[in-house]
Amino acid sequence: MLLAMKLKAVLTVAALVGPFAMTAVTPSDTLPAAQEFAALKAEKFSYRMAGDFSRDGKPIAAPLRRIKLGSSLAIMTRQVTAAEYARCVDDGGCPRVPQAAAADDMPMVGVSWRDATAYAQWMTRTTGKLHRLPTDEEWVFAAAEKASDDALPLTGAADPVRAWIARYEAETSRERPELLTPQPVGAFGRNTRGLQDVAGNVWEWTDTCFVRHDLERSGAARVTNTNCGVRVVQGAHRAYMTDFIRDPRTGGCAAGVPPANLGFRLVIAPEKWPGMRRIAERVAGKVFGHL
Repeated sequence: MLLAMKLKAVLTVAALVGPFAMTAVTPSDTLPAAQEFAALKAEKFSYRMAGDFSRDGKPIAAPLRRIKLGSSLAIMTRQVTAAEYARCVDDGGCPRVPQAAAADDMPMVGVSWRDATAYAQWMTRTTGKLHRLPTDEEWVFAAAEKASDDALPLTGAADPVRAWIARYEAETSRERPELLTPQPVGAFGRNTRGLQDVAGNVWEWTDTCFVRHDLERSGAARVTNTNCGVRVVQGAHRAYMTDFIRDPRTGGCAAGVPPANLGFRLVIAPEKWPGMRRIAERVAGKVFGHL
């Protein structure tokens, strides 16, 4: 009876701690240097909403909004490298993925959203700080002038068939990247926010799900379907990929030119309840100490 009560207490604490339960920090040489994260103060910016939009059953262009992130943003100034991902694999935190041989300083490519999320979770455990993929809004804000506006010529098209043809033609007319092979970190320069290789030939996973909206006459966007098995990827243009896809040429992208390579960079999320985490960790320590 006593053991059952203790086990119940452990499960309760685990649920409270959730992503805030951290393990010991590994040596600093296995982790990205602190200076490789840019601290960006939140400010208003233009954002073309992600997903599919329709009005009265007809496809229309996504609305352009002026928005502001809820807090400042700490985001990697470069993409996660092959060497960093390999350490996660060696530690048992990340899946080993098939890829062409790459130098340690090359961006890690050939990864799915699931692989990238596993790496973020490993970083959270090993650093004690909550790491995650950026949302599409965060990526666009950090990308600044490198973010593309994917507005499609759909507004005003009375015939849905003609509207879809217009979308298809716009997507397929995109220029294909001249360089398909991943390049060393820094090959595509820095943007005005200090981020390297934004919108180069490595598209980056975000944590944003694919969403369909119905745009009302008032301008309000009503969500009609959310598919988190498909995520937004960002680079030279926005695309939508199934979360297990590692090679964008195998499918999972909207009509048009697929991304050349799939990689990622992370953000560090501020803890919302650091006091709660410390209390939960102390309680967990006492419970485990008496088992």
